[in-house]
This record gives sequence, C-alpha cells and structure tokens, in this order.
Amino acid sequence: MLPDGVFAAACDLAEDLVSGSGAPFPVCCLQKPDMPDPWPSGAFGTAPASSDIPGTISFCAPPPNHSKTVFMARNPPIIYLNNAATTWPKPPDVLEAARRSLALPVFGSGRTTGSQGEDYITLAREALSRLLAADPPEHVVFTQNATDSLNLLIQGFLAGQEAGCHVLTTALEHNSVLRPLHEWERQHGIRLTIIPFEGCFVSPAAVRAAIEPDTRLMVMNHGSNVLGSVQEIARIGEILHDHGVYFIVDGAQTAGHIPVNLRELPVDAYAFTGHKGLFGLPGVGGFYLRDPEAIAPIRFGGTGTDSFSLLHPREMPERFEAGTHNYPGLAALAAGVDYIMSAGVEAIAAKAERQTGYLIGELRKAPNITIYNDRPSLPIVSFNIQGMENDDVGFILARGYGIIARTGIHCAPLMHRAIDGGVGCVRLSLSWLTTDDECRIAAEAVREIADNAYSQVSSP
Repeated sequence: MLPDGVFAAACDLAEDLVSGSGAPFPVCCLQKPDMPDPWPSGAFGTAPASSDIPGTISFCAPPPNHSKTVFMARNPPIIYLNNAATTWPKPPDVLEAARRSLALPVFGSGRTTGSQGEDYITLAREALSRLLAADPPEHVVFTQNATDSLNLLIQGFLAGQEAGCHVLTTALEHNSVLRPLHEWERQHGIRLTIIPFEGCFVSPAAVRAAIEPDTRLMVMNHGSNVLGSVQEIARIGEILHDHGVYFIVDGAQTAGHIPVNLRELPVDAYAFTGHKGLFGLPGVGGFYLRDPEAIAPIRFGGTGTDSFSLLHPREMPERFEAGTHNYPGLAALAAGVDYIMSAGVEAIAAKAERQTGYLIGELRKAPNITIYNDRPSLPIVSFNIQGMENDDVGFILARGYGIIARTGIHCAPLMHRAIDGGVGCVRLSLSWLTTDDECRIAAEAVREIADNAYSQVSSP
C-alpha cells in the first residue's frame, strides 16, 4: 500500500491530468485500498474496447466533492518494463518445460525426471556452457540466484585469505555484492576500497590505481542494473591478473542480453541468475568457476554420490552443490537458454540498443526529464521527472497507463547517491519480447506525465 503522502501526491497529479480533458466517456475510478468505493466499477460507463493509442490514459473530469478520486483507464493492457528485475512474459517453451517436469515422476535423487529419463540438470548445465563458452560444463554450478552465487563465491574465497586483506569493489554495485563484502569488513576486518565511476563506467586506470600489495580480490558487475553500462571486463581482468588479484564478476544483467565468452574473458568466476535475461523462472541461478580449488565450499549435504562418506565430495560440480536441485527451474532454464540461442544473442543485443536509443531520444524531447544513461549497452533507461517523486511517476504509469516500471534505489545505494543524491529514479527495462509499439506508448506516457508536471511548474 502506498503511504498517504505518496498516494495524495499521485492523486493530485492524476487529477490535474484529467481536468478539462474533455474525454467523451467516463471510466471507472481508482481508490486507495482502504478507501470506500463511492461509485461501483462502470457506474459512469465503460472505456472503449480500443483507442488510437492502446493503453494510453483516458479520463473524465472528477465529480464534485471527490477531489481525491483518481480516474484511470479501466484495465489498460499491461506493458511490462521491469525486465531487469525479472523478465516477463516467459516464452511458451519455458513454461511448458517447467510444467512437463512437474507432471512426470522423479527418479533417484531428483537429478533425473521424466518417463524418458530427461536429465534436466545436465541439459541446463550443457546449455549454459554453450551460451557462455564456459568450459568444461562441470564447472557450471547451480544455486538459487545470483545473490546466492555471489555469497558463496565471496565468502568461499575470503575464507582462505589472511585476515585484514585488501578487497576492491565499485560504487556501481548491487547490494548482493556490497552487503557480503561489508559483512566481511565488519566481522573479519578486510580492508574494502570502493572505486568510484565516471560517466557510467569504472575506468581500468582507476582499478590499477586502487591495487595495493595485499589486494587479493575484486568483485564488480559486468553490467549495471540502473545505468545499463557494460564495463571493460577484459581490460580490467588483465590488470587484476597482472597483479595476482582474483576476479569475481556479477553477470546478473548481462547473461542472455549480450554475447559473453568466458573462454576468452580473464575472469575467475562469473555469477548469473536464471530469471532475468535467460528467461528462466525465479529460484535458480549459478556461477562458472575457472579453478575450483580457489574457492572453499561453505555448503555441505547430500549429493546422491559417495553417500557412505561423511566428507562432502570434492569433484565438480558436487563440490559446491548440496541438496535437491530445483529441477523444474532448471528444466525451464534449459528451455530459456535454447530460446535465446535460437534467437541469437547478437540479434537480442542489437534490438535492445535500437529500442533504448529510441526511448532516450524521445524522453530527451521533454526539458524536465533527467536521463541518467545516455548510451546504455543493456536495455535499461533510467530517469526522473523534475519536481516529481519517482514513486509517483511509477504509480501513475502503472495505474493510468498499464506500464509496469521500477522505481526507487534498485538495491544500488552507492550508485544512486552519486547520480541523484540518493532519491532514486524510474527505470524502464526491456526484453527481447518488448515490442516497438510498447516502447512508443511508454515514451508517450512518460512525456505526457512530464508535460503536465512542467505546465504546473510553469503556470503563474
């Protein structure tokens, strides 16, 4: 539920949007959840089945004495632009793979399921090995998600290092990196240096300058979840390896969106998640590990192998996998990777660049929109409308236009302190399934909201 202040602000703006609109038909009203509904849905008529621009806002002036009632288009079609959090919709093959895996009996430890012995775990492992050029497939380890992977990698590496060693990260990071490192700083006394960024990027020169004689580890993202910028991982990795520094990369935003070749990139470990660019389901992710001996396992249990031994297996991938796998999630993940490879990662990246370029070009036309990423390599556009809270913009987009965006800090507090003073922003994030029409409608909606906000500020 929205706080009263946020809801009131959104109501005020929505009322200003509708006043004097001259809409030829009334539409149903939107109430805050704890407010009584003074008029039943459709009491003033219904919205038409279609309009010139499907999904745009259609309002009538509010009745007297109900100035805080927000009149919004009834059931506008959903335009989902929160794909950097979780991609939606999922390809039909992904949903069918999960359904099929649940509809058939499980054999053995749950590693093999289906009447024809479909080994979903192996299928997913081999599919990711092909997509990411991650050799050998046994070095692809499955976890719950990228956060789980990063915790296992960071803690597993630091467990084998001397107390008080030096660690590098950047101000671009997600809390899935910052919080584990902060805990090790607090509990184990590591010395943590956070490298700033300029113009959406961390420069290799800044990384080189931050390295000290006892620097043991650097953790950073491949692509930013707010700025959409892809970092110079190849050059940074070379510098780190020249100084003997272990390199963990957070690939949550890049896997499936851009070509990734781990055979060539100088990274030691690469974390990914299934539910974003790989089109899988929530609850499954993993990492690729070049040298298993560099990371100490911190999770132990049943593996279905060598069960008489009380020692956890040291072979890959069992070294880092314990317990029953999420085999429906892995079945869906294998299908998602197959879908990506059939579409072509290069084609996916090219479409994303074209669509984000269009959105940025359209939003630039409004003088009161601040855009934080001018040339993203990932399908992400982040902005604020001057004079408006980002939560209010997201509320109006969702309730008035059927556009699902993400607002706030995006679990990246240091980055937001740098780009917007920590107030947060609105993020539109696309996927391969986002259409050009959806981009056009979203751009028009944001500009309409911005135009109304601008006219309010400009009015005497």
